[in-house]
Amino acid sequence: MAMADTEDGSDMGGGADHAAGASGGGTTPAVGGGSKFGNIRFGKVQDSAIGFGDHNHIVNGRQAEAPCAPAYQELLEAVRQLAEDLRRVVPSPEVGALSDELDRTEDEIQRTGRAGAGRLARIRVMLQDASASVGMLASGVAVGQAVGALLGG
Repeated sequence: MAMADTEDGSDMGGGADHAAGASGGGTTPAVGGGSKFGNIRFGKVQDSAIGFGDHNHIVNGRQAEAPCAPAYQELLEAVRQLAEDLRRVVPSPEVGALSDELDRTEDEIQRTGRAGAGRLARIRVMLQDASASVGMLASGVAVGQAVGALLGG
């Protein structure tokens, strides 16, 4: 669909409705849809990305993981393993909170290549809080060691 771009937005539209003389600025939409700025109508949109306006950056799909230092890569792998192991332990509020924080940590490392000191400190505390469930898991020990190395002890 071709779109005309004007400074005041009065000629935003295109397609058959616009060519047939449908008004873009009126309050009554044309048959088949319409809006204040023209007759733009979307039916079902699936597996797509649409951007409007200037200076858009559209990504349709999962972005690649950010590169990270070996210490954060080690933490990421340990976090993933512990998150998987926690799905098999008896649920508790402490395990749930730790699981949620591990998910946020994984996301942060994937997006930025690192995890902030505050997040690492929270994981350390949550590991201690959930120690009854996590203490016997090798993956819990690995996360604790990786966090300790990144926090300096």
